[in-house]
This record gives sequence, C-alpha cells and structure tokens, in this order.
Amino acid sequence: MHIADVTMFYAPASGGVRTYLQAKHQILSHVPNLRTSLLVPGAERDSLGNHHTVPALRLPLGQGYRFPLRVRPWREALVALAPDIIEAGDPYVTAWAALEAGQRLGVPVVGFYHSDLPRLMGDRFGRQVSRRLQRYVVNLYRRFDSVLAPCQIMADRLREWGLDHVRVQPLGVDLQHFHPCRRAPALRQELGLGPDTRLLVFIGRNSREKNINILLATMKRLGRGYHLLLLGPGMPHQVPDNVTSFDRCCGTHEVARVLASCDAMLHAGTRETFGLIAQEAMACGIPVVGARAGALQENVPLGAGILCRPLDPEAMADACRSLFSNDLAASGRYARWYVERHFGWESAMKILLQHYHQLCAGSESLVIPHNG
Repeated sequence: MHIADVTMFYAPASGGVRTYLQAKHQILSHVPNLRTSLLVPGAERDSLGNHHTVPALRLPLGQGYRFPLRVRPWREALVALAPDIIEAGDPYVTAWAALEAGQRLGVPVVGFYHSDLPRLMGDRFGRQVSRRLQRYVVNLYRRFDSVLAPCQIMADRLREWGLDHVRVQPLGVDLQHFHPCRRAPALRQELGLGPDTRLLVFIGRNSREKNINILLATMKRLGRGYHLLLLGPGMPHQVPDNVTSFDRCCGTHEVARVLASCDAMLHAGTRETFGLIAQEAMACGIPVVGARAGALQENVPLGAGILCRPLDPEAMADACRSLFSNDLAASGRYARWYVERHFGWESAMKILLQHYHQLCAGSESLVIPHNG
C-alpha cells in the first residue's frame, strides 16, 4: 500500500498537523509492504526521499506558511505519485486537488478535519462568515470517502452539520521523548526563580484562539509566588512581572525539557481540536489548568488537572490555587499514566491503518511492528 499525505499546514512554526505527519511517516516507515509520500508547499518543486514540495506563495506574517493558489499543480503531483490512498490535511486548495487526483486514479481519499475553520473565522469576522464557512466545509467534506476528526466533540459537530461518514482518529504523543525524565532543575535558575515559586508554562503560537491575554490576566490575579513561562512565535513582549516571554520557535527537545521542568501547564485555548501541547505536558508528568472547552474538556480528565470556565481569568486563577493546594505530584503521575494508556502514537497509527485497510478493500493486511 502507498499512502500519500497532502497539506498546506506544514511549516517550521506549525504545530499539531506537522507533528502528526512526522510521527505518522516515522512509524509507518517500519511497516512491511507499505510506503508513504508527503506533499507540502515549498519555495520550489523538489523531492527528497518521500518528501515532495510544490511551489506556493509564502504568506506575509504567516510564520512560514505557504498558501497554494492553483489546484492543477497539486493534482498532477499527486497523480504522478500514484498512491493507493490519499489523505488531505487542510480544507483549502490541496483538499480539492486530492479529490480530483483520487477520482483520476480511482483511489479513496480521506479528509482529516484538523481545525474548526468556521468557528476560528467566526470569532474574528462574525456569525455570517461562520455560517458561510460551515456550508463550505460541508460541501467539501461530503465528497471524501471518509472524514477523520481528532476528538469526539469535533466529530459530533461535523455530524450535526450533516456529515455522516465521520470517525474519530485520535492523535498521539511521543511517550519516550515527552517524559518526566527530561526535567532540568536548572531551568528555574535560568529564569531567576526561587525553589518555592510555582512555575506555570504555555508553549505554542500566539494566535487569537490561544487567548494569551487571558493567561496574562490570570497571572496578574495570581501575583507573587506564581510565575508563567510563555514560549513560542509571536509571544508578547510587554507582560506582567511574574511572566517570562520568549518570542521564538523551539525544537521538540527544548519543549520536552521545559514542560518536564515546570509544575503545571496553563492553557486558555477554547478552539482546540485535540490540544496536543496539553497531552505532551501530561506525558512529561505535569497537570493542566485549562479552559473547559474544545478538546481539552475531552482529553484532560479529572485528576490530571483542573478545567475552569472559559475566558475567565479569575476562574483560571482559582483553578491554579486549587491545583497547588492538593497533591501536585499525584496529579502529575496520573497525567502521565493517562497519556500512556490513551495517546501513544503506535496505537493511534494502528487504528488509522485498520481504517485505511477497510477503505482499500483487497489490500494486504498491514501490521505495525511493536517497538516496546
């Protein structure tokens, strides 16, 4: 079986989609009788192993993202790859190219609905835009042979819109890389903090839906004794005294080190479709204080953190105080156990391969070798 992934959500500063695709292709590379191809935007047309790029316009202030404008080059590139199944990872030009290529090749095409486009744009431009985008999403995704959603909440929403061929495909966490053993006590010294300071962290892009302003307002209410570390592209430079902000991208090794070295994650996002950084924090053995919204309410269980009323700094500050007044170490251990049980990448890819096999009726059975 030959699997081709295509998406525009692939850039140096991109988050969950890139992580998913990298983990997917790394794990599937060890499966006998299977090969994968990845088709993403680049500065020029190029191929290196199974990684292929098609030229696309670089978005101004787009943190490295490129936006394809024409369907034809992407359709022709997919047809040339001649896969047995195609997965489209965004709802834009590459999705339409995947559908046309699948029709040309006579192979199934899967649409992975990674982000809630109508709600994200509706937050910025209003309900009318949200409704129009909802109609667009339904018109596009009803054409796929299968639609994947990363959490039950998102799958239910797609079904409410009228899509009936939706299934939940959870993402995963690299359990070896994101591990409590990455803890580095020196991080507090680097930040100039004493041993008794309660150290919170959020890592990610400073995009509207992450609600970084809520985190800053929460820290003003918590005051001395609490400190927040913000790390990611676009993070604000003007922050309260008990916040340290780094406006830059960081690699996975640094992310794991920072997460494991903090006491808890603070996450105010309300539009998460999986909340990968929260799962990575839990894998590192720290609990999560987050908004009771989106996938966080599904993937952060009681005992692994505290969820509070969304967009409410006072409620988030109260949740932080409650977390630290209980057994923080026990919450961290439970968080790690929960992710180990539910969100390993190998188990996620096993579920995905089984679905691919069902779509490609008659293909040989594929088994992921167990590395443990």
